[in-house]
Amino acid sequence: MAKLGFVGLGVMGSQMVNRLLGKGHSVTGYNRTRGKAQGLVEKGMKWADSPRAVASASDYTFAMVTNSAAIQAVTEGPDGILAGLSAGKVFIDMSTVSPAVSRALAAKVRAIGADMVDSPVSGSVITLQEGKLSVMVGGRKETFEKIKPLLLDIGPKVTHVGDNGLALCMKIATNLSLAVQMMAFSEGVLLAEKSGIKREVAVDVLTHSAIASPMIQYRGPFVLQQPEEAWFDVNMMQKDMVLAMELGRQLDVPLPTTAVSNEFLTAARGMGWTKYDFACVFDVLAAMSGVTTPVTSGGKKQ
Repeated sequence: MAKLGFVGLGVMGSQMVNRLLGKGHSVTGYNRTRGKAQGLVEKGMKWADSPRAVASASDYTFAMVTNSAAIQAVTEGPDGILAGLSAGKVFIDMSTVSPAVSRALAAKVRAIGADMVDSPVSGSVITLQEGKLSVMVGGRKETFEKIKPLLLDIGPKVTHVGDNGLALCMKIATNLSLAVQMMAFSEGVLLAEKSGIKREVAVDVLTHSAIASPMIQYRGPFVLQQPEEAWFDVNMMQKDMVLAMELGRQLDVPLPTTAVSNEFLTAARGMGWTKYDFACVFDVLAAMSGVTTPVTSGGKKQ
């Protein structure tokens, strides 16, 4: 049993803590909104009043927050994670943030005598619940070997991809395909529907066809009905698309389908759908096609 800390108990973070508790680990947690942590406290998680308190109480501190600004907010200052770290401890950041921001933070962690890895994941809430999550790690090899057993308690596929920041590059390279695949799927559904095929039939055929990636199998049905709570909302998806395009510019890699898909996310934001799952790019395309959906007809928002 390890003494673990976890900062950021959102949809994915809370599920990870739940798995870690189930594996017998001691977990101390913090979230900006304490109410979201109550269910975990009832399951045995210890509550801390600040990120610093989490890091002070833990040998290994995880964080999973929304963006680069958020990771800086929970690590810097007198109540931040950096203030609670000490020599020999490890900080495992599972957030999807700028690789440059992550590398700069790792340098600060090492100046304390602790170590840090970037460790984003690939998968959804359902993937995590089913024990199929994939974890990427960027950092020192010896630190990776030390934390690998902990990461295997979260997901069965754990890969060391290289130095600090490279796991984030790999995650960004992975995530750009989510919106691109969803756009292509949406085009296929709408082409079938306007040809006279029922939307439900088109979705069923496509999600059982050669183009049905795991993501399409999970998210394809969202074109029929959005989930009550977004798995990955428009703002979060667009954050990753912008990171991808910034990285593409830095590395001279053209990302044409990423750019087009990103514009549909911007359109979704303009239509007031920021809190929908990013699968609502289907609804944007449907509106352009003159097709009505539960979202475009004023269906329930998250």
